[in-house]
Amino acid sequence: MKWLLRAVLALMLMAGVATGAAWLWLRSPLALAAPSVELSIEPGTNPAEVARAWVAAGVQTDARWLYQWFKFSGQAKLIRAGSYEVHAGVTPRELLDKMVRGDQVLEQLRLIEGWNWRQVRAALAAAPHLKLTTASLSDAEVMAALGQPGIAPEGRFFPDTYAYSRGVSDLTVLKRAHAAMQRRLAAAWGQRAADLPLKNADEALILASIVEKETGAPGDRSKVAAVFVNRLRLGMPLQTDPTVIYGLGEAYGGNLRKRDLTTDTPFNTYTRTGLPPTPIAMPGAASLQAALQPAAVKSLYFVARGDGSSEFSDDLAAHNRAVNKYIRGK
Repeated sequence: MKWLLRAVLALMLMAGVATGAAWLWLRSPLALAAPSVELSIEPGTNPAEVARAWVAAGVQTDARWLYQWFKFSGQAKLIRAGSYEVHAGVTPRELLDKMVRGDQVLEQLRLIEGWNWRQVRAALAAAPHLKLTTASLSDAEVMAALGQPGIAPEGRFFPDTYAYSRGVSDLTVLKRAHAAMQRRLAAAWGQRAADLPLKNADEALILASIVEKETGAPGDRSKVAAVFVNRLRLGMPLQTDPTVIYGLGEAYGGNLRKRDLTTDTPFNTYTRTGLPPTPIAMPGAASLQAALQPAAVKSLYFVARGDGSSEFSDDLAAHNRAVNKYIRGK
């Protein structure tokens, strides 16, 4: 029986040594192939693949040990997809904790009020660590991928700063910006003033985009909106330069010429009454609110004062005097 006792004691000793080694390994810094190692974990990646991916990325340990640790901890199923970065000194325990917390490395994409769709696409192309999946797609294909077939992309994305994980698709970021605009537009439309000459929320978005491009001083925004609302009520042309510039596209050279204002296009609000067919830019929250809650004024005209603000007039005679004062210097 002594041999059996010795065997049991030997197994217990080996188990103790193994337990001690495992305990020490969990609390010891992992060797890295570089000062920092980055890894993007796609949704649906299983824990064994995660362990192998870390080793392939530069964590110098046995992938089987990492996987067994993930399983033993009981948190393997809690590992979150995303982009992670570890530095020298990280332990196996800290590595798992980071993934369970979702402590990711995030980048940012900023979409600016008043940008057009071309500028949005350029920002996507320049964004760091963003996976470009829409670069080869047409505008129609991008919108179809977003579940909005047949809708033009202009103005459909809310201007804001969007944080994203490294390696995420640009389509994922666009989906968030599109959903944000839908929410904001629906909320503003639900609080609209009574008797606006707008048929639906889409027309409100178009008007808000014009207000965004025409407003120099934030305090003027609701008055600018009122001018266009008053003109729509009367059937007057909106006569707003930003729509003409938008219609010219890349042909616009920086100065509007007389022939630009008289050449008819769907976006020329000098030759056509009503709203243009699509938004001309991304309106921010303030422009959405102004378009749907314009100031209670009778103004039909405004002219830039030269300091960013505008002079508003109720009739053409007053407007001409304002033009003489602020534009012609008379």
